[in-house]
Order: sequence, then structure tokens, then C-alpha cells
Amino acid sequence: MFNRLRSDGISWIILIGTLLILLEVSFYDGGVLVFLSIAAFCIYIGRKKLPRTSGKILLWFGIISLAINIFNTVAFKFLLFGILLFIIVRFADSKKHPKYITPSIKETFTQSHEPLMMKRSALQNEWFGPKRTPDDVYEWNDINIQGVIGDSVIDIGNTVLPKGTSIVSIRNILGNIEILIPYDVEVSVHHSVLAGSIEIFDEVEPKAINQSLYYQTPGYDEAVQRVKIITSMWIGDFEVKRI
Repeated sequence: MFNRLRSDGISWIILIGTLLILLEVSFYDGGVLVFLSIAAFCIYIGRKKLPRTSGKILLWFGIISLAINIFNTVAFKFLLFGILLFIIVRFADSKKHPKYITPSIKETFTQSHEPLMMKRSALQNEWFGPKRTPDDVYEWNDINIQGVIGDSVIDIGNTVLPKGTSIVSIRNILGNIEILIPYDVEVSVHHSVLAGSIEIFDEVEPKAINQSLYYQTPGYDEAVQRVKIITSMWIGDFEVKRI
């Protein structure tokens, strides 16, 4: 029974949620669709008018209105209830059928107690607010951060990169990302975005919608020092430029 719920749970949630949206539209004379359409239209016009102030106002008004309308629908509330029920069922199933892992140990194996060094990254995760590398010289450690809302600025010109590949990984929902790269450093960029603009050196994509793009400088594979950039965001502008 639990295996059946695991395989069909998501499908049932989506199906019933769709039916509830149709019922909600029927009972409320399509009012929900009207408000959702207005919010989507504001987001579309706002994106076209960026970076003007009117574009920013329309964009954020559309995003907030869209979120409020979605949160107030019966379908969204049912989806949250369904996800909670699905998690409870999965948890109950894991308690009922726990998995046991038996390690295989060889007698000839000699365990070594190698000490580990903990290093603090120049940036830490922040739910809200901007994230920026220090303005002064700082020690380089690979960057791997995530957040909800806020801009991120990574200045690699204020540090000394080690030989080999250095990693910059950023995941964000709303906000811009700016990465500053010295001229003598080769880079590869893998960027994924739902809506935003992309500017990587001389390559410009002013309106990127639901795209996943990969760029690499010509000397990346042979470079002594290189930076691998992996970024993912929902809405925001992304820029990589030389300093």
C-alpha cells in the first residue's frame, strides 16, 4: 500500500489540484484567473521596461500579486496539505520498513586517523539581504552559498587563487549576481535562470526565459588557474565581467 502511495502520490496531488482550480474558477466566475492574468501581465511589462523605475515597480507588483493570489487559492492549500500528508506517509513507511546497511570490513584494512582542517568560507548562507566578498584582501576558499532574496557580489580580484580549479556555486530565488574576474584567469560558466538578463564578458542575453547556458573561455582546459562558476536563480540578472 505504501509503495503504491509513493509512486502515485505526486500524480494524485497534481490531478486533484487541477480539478480544484477548475472548480474554484467555476464557483468564483473566473475571478482567480483574472487576477492571475493581471499579475502575469504586470510581470511581463515590468521586465520589458527594466531597468527603469516604472519597470521595477510593475515587476515587483506583479510578483507579489501573483504570490498572494496563488497562496489564497484552494488548490495551493490542498497542495500543501497533500505534501504534508505525503511526507507523513513516507516517514511512517520508513519507520515500518527501516533499511539496514551492513558495512563490509576487510581484515587487511588499516584505519588511519587523518586530521581534518575546518576552513571558513568568505561568504555564508543568508536567507535575505546582500552577500559580498570582503573589500580587503581575503584568503580564498571555494564558495558555495544559497539564499532566498538578495544580491550577490563575488570579487575574485581581492584574493589569490590556488593552482587548479576554483569553484563558485550560488543558488538564489530573487536577486542579482555579479562576479568580477581578473584578466589572467580562465573561466567556465554554467547558469540556469527562469527570468532575467545574462551578461558574460561580451556575450549579452537581455531577456533569458527558462534557460540553462554554458560558456567557457578558450584557454580554460590548459589554464594553471581557472574558475568554475555554477549559478542558479529564479528571477534576477547575472553578470560576469573582467577587472
